Amino acid sequence: MDREGAPVLDVRGLRRSYGRFTRIDAVRGVSFAVGGGEIFGLIGPDGAGKTSIIQVLAGVLAPHGGSAVVDGLDVARAGERVRQRVGYMPQGLGSNLYDTLTVRENIEFFRDLRKLSADLYARNLAELLTVTRLAPFLDRRAGDLSGGMRQKLALICTLIHLPDVLLLDEPTTGVDPISRQEFWQNIRRIVDERRTTVLVSTSYMDEAERCHRIALLHGGTIVAEGTPEDIRHLATGRFARLVADPQVQARAVLQARNDVRSTEIFGDEIHVEFEGELRAIESALTERGIAVSDVAIQDAGLEDVFLQLLGRVPPEGRTPAVEATLPAPSRGEASIECRAVGRRFGRFDAVDAVDLSVRRGQIFGLLGPNGAGKTTLIKMMCGLLPPTAGTIEVGGIDVRTQRERIWTAIGYMSQRFSLYLDLTVQQNVQLYADLYGLARGSYADLMARLGLDMVADRLTGDLPIGVRQRLSLLCAVVHRPATVFLDEPTSGVDARARRIFWDLIYSLSRHVGMTVLVSTHYMDEAAHCDRLGLMHQGRLIAEGSPAALKARSEQHSGRILTIEADDPVKAYRALLPELPGAVLYGDRIRVRSFDPDRDHVALTDVLERADAGRVHIAPAPLSMDEAFIDFIESAEAAHA
Repeated sequence: MDREGAPVLDVRGLRRSYGRFTRIDAVRGVSFAVGGGEIFGLIGPDGAGKTSIIQVLAGVLAPHGGSAVVDGLDVARAGERVRQRVGYMPQGLGSNLYDTLTVRENIEFFRDLRKLSADLYARNLAELLTVTRLAPFLDRRAGDLSGGMRQKLALICTLIHLPDVLLLDEPTTGVDPISRQEFWQNIRRIVDERRTTVLVSTSYMDEAERCHRIALLHGGTIVAEGTPEDIRHLATGRFARLVADPQVQARAVLQARNDVRSTEIFGDEIHVEFEGELRAIESALTERGIAVSDVAIQDAGLEDVFLQLLGRVPPEGRTPAVEATLPAPSRGEASIECRAVGRRFGRFDAVDAVDLSVRRGQIFGLLGPNGAGKTTLIKMMCGLLPPTAGTIEVGGIDVRTQRERIWTAIGYMSQRFSLYLDLTVQQNVQLYADLYGLARGSYADLMARLGLDMVADRLTGDLPIGVRQRLSLLCAVVHRPATVFLDEPTSGVDARARRIFWDLIYSLSRHVGMTVLVSTHYMDEAAHCDRLGLMHQGRLIAEGSPAALKARSEQHSGRILTIEADDPVKAYRALLPELPGAVLYGDRIRVRSFDPDRDHVALTDVLERADAGRVHIAPAPLSMDEAFIDFIESAEAAHA
């Protein structure tokens, strides 16, 4: 069945609830249809209903209302037949795998589960190993694979019977950008070659660009549906970016203006949503003695539209205001100093001769593929793991000789929020205060500034994830450390809560002088940092501001051109022989170019000869994902 024909997935008025005594409506009358050969994305945060919808379609959960049809089969009446026809990858890094089994043994288990003949299994396996490039690792234990390789193995196990319908629940959460791009290229190849129908869920807005159509979900309902371009056209107002110095004062001026809807910091840049004329905003800044440069109008992003659809009022209580009454910090001295730091496990160098300096009050992002050494380096900075070479000082404290002092001088926020869900907000904070020997109530001002005093008596388990995230941050900084380490702090958090969170981080940095070191795989989030450090195979291979790293990448590999064509698949296949680095995002192709004007003519000629229909080629800004991938591939090529 084609994308224009009868739907392969047909969901109408779907409802699903949980709870025996207190009912929670996870899915509330959701309707959508997906055609053959189409990638359809369910985009939204944890708790939006994505997993429940996918599990109903996979025949794992029974619907409580409405209908769900998969390839002509009603899941409520023919669940077993549906389960045989679909490939279902549950949420989590290879959560359907057995860590004690090898790659080969995991695949063979799913072969037996699907009852495949020897000939069909051999044919399918050969095709999937070619696509995923896992053949050299067949005898490696699944538990020893990196996150990206685990997802490739999980994909093979999901596809071993080559189903016509693929259901993927947040398949790239916690996966680095290179593994994520390879994963999506594999999915796209399968869709194009086999006309497979794919339903994929994600909390990452940038992944929506890789889908043909998307549905934005919130609170169990669809708030918008269409192509990514359709969704972007729902935006109201205007958007611009600018560089202003001093940035803190510039933002305060902008936030006080009636024609400015919102501001957000991305490294050196301020992104502004406004009404009226941009010249009036520039004039207001320059009249205050603020230097303004690099001013440009920009298109609305999907995240901007999502925020507009949901409204900008925080889901619980008032907007946090950490900056109130706090003194401006001194930002000169270094807060973190790493000199030739190394950590060896047996014969393996997990961290190799890393030199790193982070100034007080700076937001520093530590990026890298799975297994690059980020976690090991952070553990050494926190005094949890001694370095085998070099020295580390955090706030002037030597982590090798004064480990116990480090533990009280820093804050740490783990990826999974180290909170007790059966305690109230107040009780969780008091527990951490007691651990640090703080007087009762000494954290009242921080609690108020984070907007948590209004929910102090609520059970933590009943809080929305964005509010719970703020509570986890408060517990990490309740003792007012000079330096705080954040490990993937916004994984699974919706766009609104993520923006509130980064506003808090910015305030802690600029107004309190707190140094923030954050690790993340979410490249849009990396753009919030003042500086970034990119690790690969234990080494720090690049360092600088987000803008500087993008500029270096463009100098090395060229700028971005986007190509739209009536037949994007035909266009993509025509370009690949000459541009093997071309990437297909939904119905758009992105390529690198050192000479956009010359290449515009050459690309148009290639696509005309390929008969790809009408073609539109335009320059586009480089994403942090693309810069990240470029640096990693360059480092690998240099050591090949």
